Amino acid sequence: MSKRRRCKQQIVKFVQHILRLITGTLHSEDDDEGQDKTVVPRHTPENLERLHSQSHFTKREIQILYRRFKSECPSGSVNEDSFKSIYAQFFPGGDVSKYAHFLFSAFDTNQNGLVNFEEFIRGLSILLRGSAEEKLFWAFHLYDLNKDGHLTKEEMLDVMKSIYDMMGKSINPLRKEEASRQHVEMFFQKMDQNQDGVVTAEEFIEACQKDENIMKSLRIFENTI
Repeated sequence: MSKRRRCKQQIVKFVQHILRLITGTLHSEDDDEGQDKTVVPRHTPENLERLHSQSHFTKREIQILYRRFKSECPSGSVNEDSFKSIYAQFFPGGDVSKYAHFLFSAFDTNQNGLVNFEEFIRGLSILLRGSAEEKLFWAFHLYDLNKDGHLTKEEMLDVMKSIYDMMGKSINPLRKEEASRQHVEMFFQKMDQNQDGVVTAEEFIEACQKDENIMKSLRIFENTI
């Protein structure tokens, strides 16, 4: 088995947690993966001691995750095409491209088109070990597509549509559009407290904290690593 293929299989284990956390109840499928010939620039991670101080993982966990990441992904980075190919395995009957792009952008904090070990660990640390507020702020960042610090209905609708697109043939196209808009309209009304047409991080977090289902989903994968 090639190193590139083993790299993707290892990352799948991590991303599967994130996928279920963010989308709620979606499930992965085990499908054979095609070859990816994209060359990713080599990346050398920063001091692991600093990563420990910036994450919720122990030093030992950081060391184990780093050794695994380095041995399976020698380049030290994952590009968007590789990220999308991972999600294509999960939903062979759907279109993962938009959602994978949004999720990749949320991990790619320096917006250079690559997710390196540090970026991945910091995001994973928040999603698995962070406080409820940290997780919700990360989710806000995912929905904030233009990264201007505010959510609009259009941004939320784009993300919701991308999630329904991933589910593919299991949902009628008309139902996808209707369900997406209903979900966004209902939740946006709850969040936009001052009715100014945009939602701030504070409004988003406060509204989510009042939603029992959202809060339960945030606790699913605590301390799983």
